[in-house]
Amino acid sequence: MGTLASCIFSFSYVNVRFRLHSVPLHNEGIQVFKIKSSKKKKKKGSFSCCLQSKGGVSYRRVSLRTFDSFRCFCSANNSSNNSEKNEDNASNDSSVATTSSSPDETEEKSSSNAHEFTSDKTPTSASSPPPTISPVGSAHNNFQIDSFKLMELLGPEKVDPADVKLIKENLFGYSTFWVTKEEPFGDLGEGILFLGNLRGNREDVYAKLRSRLVEITGDKYNFFMVEEPNSEGPDPRGGPRVSFGLLRKEVSEPGPTTLWQYVIAFLLFLLTIGSSVELGIASQINRLPPEVVKYFTDPNAIDPPDVELLYPFVESALPLAYGVLGVLVFHEVGHFLAAFPKKVKLSIPFFIPNITLGSFGAITQFKSILPDRSTKVDISLAGPIAGAALSFSMFVVGLLLSSNPDAAGDLVQVPSTLFQGSLLLGLISRATLGYTAMHASTVTIHPLVIAGWCGLTTTAFNMLPVGCLDGGRAVQGAFGRNALIGFGLTTYTMLGLGVLGGPLSLPWGLYVIICQRTPEKPCLNDVTEVGTWRKAIVTVAIFLVLFTLLPVWDELAEELGIGLVTTF
Repeated sequence: MGTLASCIFSFSYVNVRFRLHSVPLHNEGIQVFKIKSSKKKKKKGSFSCCLQSKGGVSYRRVSLRTFDSFRCFCSANNSSNNSEKNEDNASNDSSVATTSSSPDETEEKSSSNAHEFTSDKTPTSASSPPPTISPVGSAHNNFQIDSFKLMELLGPEKVDPADVKLIKENLFGYSTFWVTKEEPFGDLGEGILFLGNLRGNREDVYAKLRSRLVEITGDKYNFFMVEEPNSEGPDPRGGPRVSFGLLRKEVSEPGPTTLWQYVIAFLLFLLTIGSSVELGIASQINRLPPEVVKYFTDPNAIDPPDVELLYPFVESALPLAYGVLGVLVFHEVGHFLAAFPKKVKLSIPFFIPNITLGSFGAITQFKSILPDRSTKVDISLAGPIAGAALSFSMFVVGLLLSSNPDAAGDLVQVPSTLFQGSLLLGLISRATLGYTAMHASTVTIHPLVIAGWCGLTTTAFNMLPVGCLDGGRAVQGAFGRNALIGFGLTTYTMLGLGVLGGPLSLPWGLYVIICQRTPEKPCLNDVTEVGTWRKAIVTVAIFLVLFTLLPVWDELAEELGIGLVTTF
């Protein structure tokens, strides 16, 4: 029986390094396969191929300059006679390389290859075609580097096995963490997860191991402490059992923001400005021409009205647009202010325009690995708290101005059914404006009420405990990834049934599924608890979100005096 490996690459003046892992065939296999190409200034490039099999080790080195393709074949044939293996080990491996280059280099490479690239017994010309090797057995018929193997070759850089051995010998021990097993770690299995038994306080052990890792391997790895997957029980010292993960920094750390991302973010911001102005125009529905009113109220209206009809209302729509944009800016500033002291980098916000609320918020990514779960909770809550504070202030001030006769010129009329979209905001409006004002078909309010309402609704949507929304990150940091899964399934169910968000539940659910469904990646220290008060704040925030997005059904609205319910 034998083994056969082939590889073809086309490149010029590049430095590449591929690793092909062991592929056993009939008790024989390729154990080491390395290809290196280097090109130094004013020197010949070199191409070396090392192949090891049970039949022996074969090293081939080819001198080349600019080449278009290289093909390397190697076979290992076993003999049933062990003495023949020992006597003629080199004859079991044969290699053939073909190179193609410019015509003026053909003569030079032919003489060079004749000297440098020969088999152990029979010299092979660099320009000769590869020999035909008859495969033995069905396992050899379709042996090739397919797309899956190519993905492995071109995939993320994995942890160096030499470093793994060095870490096991010098990092772990009986006084810190006793390693019993290793598993792949990371999204693509590019890291190593060390499982074993903890021999001390987890925070002290983690700090000690992390500092020692830098001394051993330098600053090229990120060291994670995570809960042990599929653990049979808690740690005898209390809390979950822990494991330690190792990932290369270039693989685990997020990449920088690209120029195209800046361009996309800028275009989305312009669209958000437009949707906010459109919201301000729509709030003046009692003053708009009939053609414009039909466009905003008739679901069957497809053709937009003449833009010239909207120009007179743009200036009066700006205050509401400023309010909506101000909430968005406050929200993002809250994230950045919380991240700066923690030395956590954030991406540029990608605002999501929406004609109903002005905006669905923004997508802001972490551009650094978070140090611990407390940092994740603090940064995730900072944005919604800042946005909600400004929104609630505008909402309350708008309600107070709505009952002030001096501000009558700035008031607008909205359908009373608007206040049935939120149980919490409807009750606050009912308590401020009174039963008489609310129990009517239309309600006269200040535009700040609409700006505050839209800001609070957008903030509540972003605080839903699902995916990598602010609420999902906060729940994941406060209660763990498993808790987020349960909260997420419940949230998706309530959105699908229309229990939360009313008519906005479907578009928001689709937006989350498309853009924000994936949970946040683990922190470096993803085990240490965040403390009671952070958990309490997250819990209170989730309840406020539910009361904000929970609509008021007709019977309850009639009983509470929120809007005028017409029955037929």
